[in-house]
Amino acid sequence: MTSVESGADGGRWLDAHYDPVAGLYTFSSCVDLADLSGDGENRLVVGDLGTGSSGMKLKVYRGTALMSENTLLDLPAGLVAFFMDLHEPRIPTIAVASGPCIYLYKNLRPYFKFTLPSLEVNALEQDVWQQAREGQIDPLTLKEMLESIRKKADVPLSIRSLRFLSLEADDLDEFVQLHKQQPIKRQTVITCIDTLKKSTADEDGVSCLVVGTESSDVFILDSKAFIILSKMSLPAPPTMMDVTGQFDVEFRITAACRNGNIYILRRESDKPKYSVELSSHPVGLVRVGKNVLVGCTDESLQGFTQKGKKLWKIVLPAPITTMAPMDLPTRGFQGVLVGLANCEVYLYRDKNLLSTIKTPDVVTSICFGRYGREDGTLIMTTKGGGLMVKILKRTAVFDDRDSAPGPPLAQSIRLNVPKKTKLYVDQTLRERESGVAMHRAFQMDLSRVRLAATKAYVKALESSLTPMSASLSEPLKMNAVVQGLGPSFKLTLHIQNTAACRPVMNLAISFLYDEKLYRIRDPYMRIPLLVPGLIYPVGTFVDCTNDKGVADIIKVFVLHEGKSSPLLTAHINMPVSEGLAS
Repeated sequence: MTSVESGADGGRWLDAHYDPVAGLYTFSSCVDLADLSGDGENRLVVGDLGTGSSGMKLKVYRGTALMSENTLLDLPAGLVAFFMDLHEPRIPTIAVASGPCIYLYKNLRPYFKFTLPSLEVNALEQDVWQQAREGQIDPLTLKEMLESIRKKADVPLSIRSLRFLSLEADDLDEFVQLHKQQPIKRQTVITCIDTLKKSTADEDGVSCLVVGTESSDVFILDSKAFIILSKMSLPAPPTMMDVTGQFDVEFRITAACRNGNIYILRRESDKPKYSVELSSHPVGLVRVGKNVLVGCTDESLQGFTQKGKKLWKIVLPAPITTMAPMDLPTRGFQGVLVGLANCEVYLYRDKNLLSTIKTPDVVTSICFGRYGREDGTLIMTTKGGGLMVKILKRTAVFDDRDSAPGPPLAQSIRLNVPKKTKLYVDQTLRERESGVAMHRAFQMDLSRVRLAATKAYVKALESSLTPMSASLSEPLKMNAVVQGLGPSFKLTLHIQNTAACRPVMNLAISFLYDEKLYRIRDPYMRIPLLVPGLIYPVGTFVDCTNDKGVADIIKVFVLHEGKSSPLLTAHINMPVSEGLAS
């Protein structure tokens, strides 16, 4: 196996192997790396989907060669390698979830089969099938009764009844004769599978199996006796899971469900502890450190805390096809690999893009870890069935600021702060010795500033220079401008709604003045609807009817129509008129 430097990522990866006709059709949930022989060399274990209806196999690769394969009876939903006991030599067991069963393989041979418990069968469904068995109803009546039960019953119908309802009228009688003597069973299927350490966090510690089902349940299975240790319920069927912790101590199960939400399960509760509602359905779920990274169908990658708080969101250039964690303990590096539909694989640490890998075809599964005796191995399968193996160079360095937008690099450089001068030292000593006196002087000056500000505020209120509404329900602000030399003046009122988002309506303006001195052409005016933030000018004309050169105050009231209590009051000091209005 030759290695060639990959030019698509600045020489960080070595192209170890590429077979475009390997015939591997799988997803990231059906790929794992494990030391199946106890010789220190990890093998690649793949659950091959085949054509979707046939050719499903469990394949094991050593290096670039196919080592063994076993035929699977149904499509694999997930595959994990785990230790189920403490026997020597320490060889892991392969668990393949397929349909309602979990198939265990030890030493590359079938070892055990576990089937999920059956679900409750609808009582009405059993009754109608019993009547069909006794010949009391014909197949057409049976179909009508089952249709009615499906629409009204809380318990779903069995697979047998659903298949019967999908048949044509000519095939109903044959189906009933073939199945009427068999008991009705309602069986769920497995949608996702993961492992949970039992009591210790050691790499070769005994683990439990965590299984998500189509019936929206999560089971934790004991790997020795294969009994159900715990059962939890979700609002919708889970499609992806991430499990962390130990069963005997504390654990956390993060499940992405088919309703587009993410739920977090804890040890002490059989219901979700936290819930995250996504803007679109999730297509990938990876835990990196204490954060959870979720890829969505709207071409976005989002980061959340363990409690479901959203940290960040970035938009990707193409739809996400697969996601996988990249954990390199020897370098203390943790990231996430994201496969895109544009034949690229992005490497992220948090929201920072560190690396971009070009691929000859769309990647459908990604697995990173120790393969053979090489720690940093990246294994990918493509949409066309190809197999790619890349090795991370030991000299590869990932910089968070290579491609990610953010603050400039100069911001992280420390400033050349000068040394402490004698003046600084003397000032520090003075503050230590006279700290109490300096604080008292500061408090005295602060009190004087507050007193001056309060006096200015009271003076402004008394003179109505900047009238503001005293009502919290209708926050208003008004300024008045008087224009002209007389005897006619133009009075303009600028009214503003200072609320955040609520408009104000049904307001009016009224004036109070000495009718011997002034005449206002519009003493009562309606105000239009006030949109928050906009300033509305309202104007009228004031005529002076006195020729003695006397000026007075005109009071302005803003109030609701039909009410007498004003919301806002202003006093306008009118200027002395130069003449008498006709």
